[in-house]
Amino acid sequence: MRSENIPFVGGPLDGRVLPVLVGPTGLPPKTYEIPVPRDDGRPPEVHLYRRVPGPAGRLGLPRGWRYAYDPEDRSADGPKWPWRKRR
Repeated sequence: MRSENIPFVGGPLDGRVLPVLVGPTGLPPKTYEIPVPRDDGRPPEVHLYRRVPGPAGRLGLPRGWRYAYDPEDRSADGPKWPWRKRR
């Protein structure tokens, strides 16, 4: 499998660049979850990062990807239909 070095923005991994496996299309996963174990025996705390376009290049097109910290898991919002108003 191929991997790419992808920067992380915000949260506990702010500023770090980690190798992330890419899929057969060359894209990294949409979400990246990092479990952090706790000392008191409770279930681990999970930090969630979302894939966002990287910084714009010379032509205004995004170059690569980066992961942005998402403290509230917004994946449960469902699909974004154009005919529905967002709450």
